[in-house]
Order: sequence, then structure tokens, then C-alpha cells
Amino acid sequence: MDENRGDEIRGTAGGTAPVPLSVLDLVTVGQGRTATQALRTGVDIARLAESRGFHRYWVAEHHSMPGVASSSPAVILAHLAAHTERIRLGSGGVMLPNHAPLVIAEQFGTLEAMAPGRVDLGLGRAPGTDGATAAALRRTERLNEGADDFPQQLAELTRFLDDDFPDGHPYARIHAVPGPVQATSDGGVQSAARPPIWLLGSSGFSARLAGVLGLPFAFAHHFSAQNTVPALDLYRESFKPSAVLDAPYALIGVAALAADEEREARRQVLTGALSMLRLRSGRPGLVPTPEEAEAYAFSPMEREFVDSWLVNIVHGTADEVRTGLDDLAKRTGADELMITANAHSGEARLRSYELIADAYGLPVLG
Repeated sequence: MDENRGDEIRGTAGGTAPVPLSVLDLVTVGQGRTATQALRTGVDIARLAESRGFHRYWVAEHHSMPGVASSSPAVILAHLAAHTERIRLGSGGVMLPNHAPLVIAEQFGTLEAMAPGRVDLGLGRAPGTDGATAAALRRTERLNEGADDFPQQLAELTRFLDDDFPDGHPYARIHAVPGPVQATSDGGVQSAARPPIWLLGSSGFSARLAGVLGLPFAFAHHFSAQNTVPALDLYRESFKPSAVLDAPYALIGVAALAADEEREARRQVLTGALSMLRLRSGRPGLVPTPEEAEAYAFSPMEREFVDSWLVNIVHGTADEVRTGLDDLAKRTGADELMITANAHSGEARLRSYELIADAYGLPVLG
């Protein structure tokens, strides 16, 4: 195994946390807020996470959702790289079927050049949006083809990242730049390192593929909680040691929000639940205010959806959230928890990460 690659993947638990803690940011935009403000909040969260010893900060690709400003992960990560120094930055994830593998290799090779040794490339096979938007992104109506071709797209992307297409391959003379070709060119001094690949999923497909390929795996517990344990079991059962990892390494995305008072935490997570209800009903919009969410007249069916959504969000006071995260880590055996805090205001999200860091006694780093 390449020890350096394994070290890039594994985190170290800080304070009294049971496993390393990380951040997943959807760059949410609330009513009365702008995308500019949401992106500035992202920088603030990344800086806070870095100063408190969170292991990594990822952004997720979504499209055609007014309340989510993370349509271009590579652009956001480049901005974050200029405002941080140590924390790992990555995609959670880039939806590979939406893009040509060479383009992703170029984008993340550029990010690696900007922030050497701290970039992750998380990949998903879903579109990150509805079918019509996916068709517009891919300029094709054959959407299933992209998902079905995911293993082949992944293999092609890996070849571009490693610059190792075999002789005679149609792409043998094509190089992703920045990339390893600059290290092997005459006079080249560029590092041949490239971002580690993670596979993301909310079902068993990517879990099995990550295991077979010996790659790290990230599971979307925050919106597919019922599949978490089966997917992680499948990943571990399928795992084959590779040059990347000698043992499985799995993180799970966890929706969690802490506030100074339990009632305030409930008010904040209700905004995200109402936003998700509207999205699932084909009415995506900006994240509503706590006042609007509290006043909303839920139908019995809508109330059932919201209650089922909220049961999988760890929320409350800092101590209550710590207990919930501890229990989740124990129940799933996850190697890392990646926390996403969805709320109307950036201030509530920042406060949540600060409270969680304090609850676990995470150090304040210089």
C-alpha cells in the first residue's frame, strides 16, 4: 500500500470524539440571504473547522435548487483553498456522469496544484438534480446510460489522474494538466501526487464498487439512513486491499445541528425539513425562516414526511448532539463522521459547529 495515500485518507479523532469529525457543506441560501452571503459563510465555516481540528471540509454538487449554491464544487474549493491552510478540501461529491472525466481530472489537478496534499475527489453516480436538469447538463436524454457507465467513467478518470493510459489507447497521448505529465517532462519538478478518490453512495452499488476497488467510501446517511448499516456491511464484505488502502475506511454524512437551547435547535432543523418537503414536492426554493416553518400548516401527509425526516437529524443542545453522534458512530462502526448542518441562517450553522467542537473538547489551533 502507498502509505502516503493511506495517510491522506485516514483522519485522527480529536478531543473526546469517537472518530474524526468533518464538515459537509451544501452552501445553503436562506430567504432574505444572497448566494454571496452563503459562500462567505462557507469560508467562515471552513476556517472554523480548520481552527478546531475538523479533518476535512467537503461541498456537494447540486443543480437547479435555489436554496443550494454548490453547483460548482471545483470553483468553491478553489476559493476555500485561498482562505485556509491545513484542512482537507474536497467534493462530496462531484457527480461524475454529468462531466467528461478529463474535465474533472483537469479541475482537480488544478486544485491539487493550489493546495498540495489536501484535496479529496469524492465521486457520485447520481445526477444531483431532477431528470430534466440532468438532461440539460449532459445534453442527452439517455440518463441511465451515464449511471450504468459509471465504472468505465471512473476507470477513465483514474487513468487521466495517474497519466497511465497504455500504449495504443486512443487517449495515450492526452494528458490532464496540471498533472503527473509535468513531473515526467524534461526539467519537470511538479509533484506527481494527485487527489485520492472516494466513492459516494446512498445504496449498495457504490458500496460494493468501492470495496472491490479498495477505495474509501462515503455513505449519505443524512438522507438514506435506513440503508446505512447494510451499505457499510456490503462495503466491508466486498473490500479488497489495494495500493490505496489495506483496510476499509468509511465515513458517513450526518445531519446534525446544535444550539444553545433545545427549542432553538428544533426551530432551525424544521426550516431544513420544510425546504426538503418542498423539494420532494417539486417546489424547490430558498430555505424558509424559522418563523415561516413554525407557522406552516402541514397536512397529515406532510407532517408524516417531516417527522420521518427529523428523526434522522441529530439535534438539540451540544450535549444531546454529542450523545447522538456517539451512539451513531457506535451503531454503524463508521470510521469518520461528516456533519452537515442545514438551517436558514449561516450564524446558526456556525454556532452549531462551534458547540459540537466545544462538546468534544476539540483543540483551538493556531
